Amino acid sequence: MVKQRVTVKNPSGLHLRPADILCREAVKYKSLISFDFQGGTANAKSVLSVLGACVKCGDEIQIVCEGADEKEALQSIINIIQSGLGE
Repeated sequence: MVKQRVTVKNPSGLHLRPADILCREAVKYKSLISFDFQGGTANAKSVLSVLGACVKCGDEIQIVCEGADEKEALQSIINIIQSGLGE
């Protein structure tokens, strides 16, 4: 299992379009990918789970990856979040 904290930078947080981009990236990997935020855990491969976390701009989340390709998955998810998720 690998973990890393990252700050969501895009202006509108994880609303529908960025959540979709995050999920599309996460499903490319075999590993379980989730993130912890405000005491809860969201499945990064589920748009509804990501939306339900209500992550806003400037919020810090902890990405957690567990599985065969966990290191690659973590780096990819961190990179896409830091790039602004298409915004």
